[in-house]
Amino acid sequence: MNPSSLQRPNLAGILWMTLSMAAFAVEDVFIKTLTRQLPLGQILMLFGVGGALVFAGLARRKNLVLFNKAVLTPLMLLRAVCELMGRLFYVLAVVFTPMSSATAILQAAPILVVLGAKVFFKERIEWRVWLAIWIGLFGVLVIVRPSAQDFSFLSLLAVIGTVGFVGRDLATRATAMTVSMEALGFYGFSTMFLAGASFAVWDAQAFVMLTPHHLVNLGVALVASVLAYIALVTAMRTGTLAAVTPFRYTRLLFGVSLGVLVFGERPDLPMLLGCAIVIGAGLYIGWQGKARQLA
Repeated sequence: MNPSSLQRPNLAGILWMTLSMAAFAVEDVFIKTLTRQLPLGQILMLFGVGGALVFAGLARRKNLVLFNKAVLTPLMLLRAVCELMGRLFYVLAVVFTPMSSATAILQAAPILVVLGAKVFFKERIEWRVWLAIWIGLFGVLVIVRPSAQDFSFLSLLAVIGTVGFVGRDLATRATAMTVSMEALGFYGFSTMFLAGASFAVWDAQAFVMLTPHHLVNLGVALVASVLAYIALVTAMRTGTLAAVTPFRYTRLLFGVSLGVLVFGERPDLPMLLGCAIVIGAGLYIGWQGKARQLA
């Protein structure tokens, strides 16, 4: 096979993945900004309804069925629980901690997915990859700094959110192919509505009347989120995983940059060092996976 015929899909997948990560970072900025104006529970509920309607419309356009036996399984229920945990706690981390810090901790997700594949799917992992996994987790500890005087338990929000996203990704991998991307998007955003409703009951904060300014910000955040989701799924179905997956780490570049430019955050040396450790470990794991595919 002509090498160029393999490179073109990989390049397309890389571009889709980079676009997805940039869109996710934009979504984080607008959600963090909106929480200064609206209760978080209200934001998540509106966001969930809006996203669910978008994916329901996409499904209707393709004559796809959203409700079938494949979605009424324990696996889909587990995916929904993990999605709820990931969405709620990661958004809380973005709101109550520096966005750059929350984004940095999220970069451990690919490493944890590899670990979860070993635990739940019994995939074989070489000792070098095991070493990289533990080094990557050490990098997360460097970012969180549990023994430092300035440690905040709020940093654990991003850790819990990351674990939730990892569980969602692992459940998605095991989900039947009969469940379409549109269905996964619909149920993902419906779960965000449930997360918002749950938080609103706990927070007991009165909802605010929406203004045109609020609607514009919500609309931009929703468009960014839907675009990010579609681009991510497209990226994972274009090119090889070994070539495309490492570009998930571009989210750190976008997240830290926007945190500095929009919110005036100043990442310190330990956080940057932890980021370098996590990304280095993740890229090594991806390189090992590519080497096994070529062997």
